[in-house]
Amino acid sequence: METAPAPGKDVPPKKDKLQAKRKKPRRYWEEESTPTATGASPGPPAKKRNQEFRPQRPKNSGVSKKSRISKTPQVPRKARDQKKPQRSLSGAQDPFPGPAPAPVEEAQKFRRIDKSKKIPHSKTKTRSKLEVAEAEEEEASVRAARSELLLVEEPGFLEGEDGEDTAKILQTDIVEAVDIASAAKHFNLNLRQFGPYRLNYSQTGRHLAFGGRRGHVAALDWVTKKLTCEINVMEAVRDIQFLHSETLFAVAQNRWLYIYDNQGIELHCIRRCDRVTRLEFLPFHFLLATASETGFLTYLDVSVGKIVAALNARAGRLSVMAQNPYNAVIHLGHSNGTVSLWSPAVKEPLAKILCHRGAVRAVAVDSTGTYMATSGLDHQLKIFDLRGTFQPLSARTLPQGAGHVAFSQRGLLVAGMGDVVNIWAGQGKASPPSLEQPYLTHRLSGHVHDLQFCSFEDVLGVGHSGGITSMLVPGAAEPNFDGLENNPYRSRKQRQEWEVKALLEKVPAELICLDPRALAEVDVISLEQAKKERIERLGYDPDAKAPFQPKLKQKGRSSTASLVKRKKKVMDKEHRDKVRQSLEQQQKQQQKQEKAKPTGARPSALDRFVR
Repeated sequence: METAPAPGKDVPPKKDKLQAKRKKPRRYWEEESTPTATGASPGPPAKKRNQEFRPQRPKNSGVSKKSRISKTPQVPRKARDQKKPQRSLSGAQDPFPGPAPAPVEEAQKFRRIDKSKKIPHSKTKTRSKLEVAEAEEEEASVRAARSELLLVEEPGFLEGEDGEDTAKILQTDIVEAVDIASAAKHFNLNLRQFGPYRLNYSQTGRHLAFGGRRGHVAALDWVTKKLTCEINVMEAVRDIQFLHSETLFAVAQNRWLYIYDNQGIELHCIRRCDRVTRLEFLPFHFLLATASETGFLTYLDVSVGKIVAALNARAGRLSVMAQNPYNAVIHLGHSNGTVSLWSPAVKEPLAKILCHRGAVRAVAVDSTGTYMATSGLDHQLKIFDLRGTFQPLSARTLPQGAGHVAFSQRGLLVAGMGDVVNIWAGQGKASPPSLEQPYLTHRLSGHVHDLQFCSFEDVLGVGHSGGITSMLVPGAAEPNFDGLENNPYRSRKQRQEWEVKALLEKVPAELICLDPRALAEVDVISLEQAKKERIERLGYDPDAKAPFQPKLKQKGRSSTASLVKRKKKVMDKEHRDKVRQSLEQQQKQQQKQEKAKPTGARPSALDRFVR
């Protein structure tokens, strides 16, 4: 039989309560205060209940328990933050403290507010609002400069070897040199049965719509070559234009204007826009501009379906139209050689430019709104400066004359002459193209009837009598796109959200003008004129300073003599202020005259008469 163990035998000795208590392990963010022994746990040391670590306050101490007076020297908060470097949870210091630096030149490129212009005598509330706006704008420019590091794509280019002329490089040579994905963007659609064709790319550059003179209308995703719709309207098609998204497009047919969806279903027939020849869509205003044979320029608001303005150009048939992407002004070319600039807010043209001796055949404006290219019956191709001078910068005489011109996103200029397409390039995006030597040349199988560069792709779409041709033009488009604005890869849900946001941010048609920056400035001339008219109408100036009227006081202090005395005192003070200001102005003028005098001039006896 097993016997019970004797008391005290093979029984572990009882540990002290403090020793039996399990040690708390040290966390990785806690610093080790005392060195640990070899093989010991790296946890924090156990708390000791000794009087050394918790000294009691003496009873006769002069400082009370709740006293806020501290005998230790006070350290400023900034100095304490500098002494204690910020640590992460792992205990490591940040090797790059503070915000990420942004290059000054890059940030200056995105700034829109000129701090050198200051409003004189501005109120405190106005000044504070301006300071907040400047701070927000500066922060936005710095963020934009930092985000440029993420734009890894670079624009393409084409260079010849050993001084080779790039105009002699064929499209077949370019297709063989590029990768397979880029080579697939060059294609030809042989559609001689329904030509000639006019085409239009969507804002994202992903979809293509084209219409033939004999009624053939089609839309497709030209990257994947997926056909979305194809119909025959059994009527002549004069122009085609995408609206705010690729799901809607407008077709200018022989008699009226029609709106179709991406399934080829007719949604609207707008009979007030009849005999339309050209279409242009203003994306930020949701306006569809139409030019007709009757000489009317009509603006249709596609968001509400109403005609905003119908302007009579009084120049006969309108067949040449282009828009300025910078300020949404419409440019119309006329048979008398002039180009007129129009806004729906004004019934008369904003400006008229005499460009050619004969009729104007084509007009195009670059993406920055700085340069305008025109071609006429005099076989001249000219580039004009639109920054207030409207003067020609360069001109070139072409053998046949250009019937169609277009600008790319990076400033390349293309002109179609018969069955030949010539492309000219400049020094950069902000510089005008040089017309001396063409950048690329290509011969088509039919006469050119329409030209347009694709957004965010180095592709030029050409509509001709034989169908559609997609050309590769290196360096034509912007390599990076804004995913929140024009995203070629957006889904259906993203497109719907973008449409709602765009409708909420729609710009009214009344704000279209030559200089959009003038909307943020104060029209001083009109303000002064309105003030003068108001004074003449009322017979007095309501904003003038009212005469001083002393307040009535009690206990006999508002007698007639005291009121007159107080009025005279205020008048004397105002008079002294005026005299002081005039004296200060005289002193400033004298100082300017002394500075203007030559230092080596000898004194004259007539100087005593100079005042």
